[in-house]
Amino acid sequence: MLSKQDLERAQTLVYQHLKPTPAYAWPLLSEAVGCQVWVKHENHTPTGAFKVRGGLVYLHELVKSHPKTQIVTATRGNHGQSIPYAAALYGCEVKVFVPHGNGADKNAAMQAWGAQLHIHGTDFDEARQQAERVARDLDAHLVPSYHEHLVRGVATYGAELFADAGELDTVYVPVGMGSGASSLVCVRNLLGLRTEIVGVVAAGADAFAQSFAAGRIVESDHARTFADGMATRVPHPQAFEVLSTGLARVVCVTDDEIAEAMRLLYRTTHNVAEGAGAAATAALLQERARGDHPSGQRCGVILTGGNIDAVWFNQVLSGSTPEV
Repeated sequence: MLSKQDLERAQTLVYQHLKPTPAYAWPLLSEAVGCQVWVKHENHTPTGAFKVRGGLVYLHELVKSHPKTQIVTATRGNHGQSIPYAAALYGCEVKVFVPHGNGADKNAAMQAWGAQLHIHGTDFDEARQQAERVARDLDAHLVPSYHEHLVRGVATYGAELFADAGELDTVYVPVGMGSGASSLVCVRNLLGLRTEIVGVVAAGADAFAQSFAAGRIVESDHARTFADGMATRVPHPQAFEVLSTGLARVVCVTDDEIAEAMRLLYRTTHNVAEGAGAAATAALLQERARGDHPSGQRCGVILTGGNIDAVWFNQVLSGSTPEV
C-alpha cells in the first residue's frame, strides 16, 4: 500500500500546509509508566488531530479529476474537520454527517472550517449510511473514512515518529476506522523496523478486537464509549486486511482507563488528549500493570488528537468518567 515514492510525495504535499508535529520522551510520564515513553503529538496539527494529513492528500488527488466537486462524508469529529479544511483549499463544498449527541465543540469546529453539518442517526455507522444515501441522491463524491490516499497522508506522522525516536520496541495506536494504525504498519514495514504495533480499542466499541481475534470481520450492535474516535461498530475490510497481519495484538481499554490516561497525560505533559488520543497511553498502562513488558523497553504512544468537549474534559479532570 505504501512505497518510498508514495511517502515522499505525501510529505511534500502535507508539509506545504503544516509542520511536522513533535515527539517527546516526557520524563514524568516515563517515570509514571516505568519505561521510556515517546508521545507523538498529533494534537498539535492545525485541526488538533492526525486526520488532517490524510485529508490533504485525498483532496489533492480528488481535484485532479473532479475539480470543484461537491463532497459528502461522515464522522464523529476529526475526519469531519480534516475534509473541509482541505476542501477549502480547492473551493469544494462539503456536507458532513454526524450522529445525534455528537460533541458540540467538535460540531462547531467542523462548521468553522466550512462544513455544512447534518445530524442523523444514533451512532457513526448510521450517520455514515445516511451520507452514502445523500451522496448517491446528489451525485456527489463520498469521502470514505478509510482509503489508501488517506493512509498515505497519515503515514507522514509515523515517518516523523521513527525519525525522532528511532526504532522503538512497541508503539500503541488507537483503532477507529483504521487509517492511523494502518499507516504505522505500512511505515514500519517500509523502513524495515522490528517495532511491534499494538492496536487499541474501547471496551464498549470492540468490533475490531472481536474481528482480530476471529480472523474475520465481526460487526457489533453497539459502540458505547466517550472516546468517539473509536466508536465504530463495523470494521473496514481494507483496514482489517492490513491490520490483521500487521498488528502484534489488540488491547481493549475501558472508559475509566481512558479517563485516567487523560489525567496522567495532562499532569505529566500538560497536553489535552481526547478519549481516543489517550487510548494508546491507557493500553500501555494496562499492559505494564500486568507485567507484560520489561522496564527497559522503549515505547511510543500516538496522542491522535486533543479535540474533547470542555464539559467532558472538566469531568475527567475532576476525577470522573463521562457517561454516554
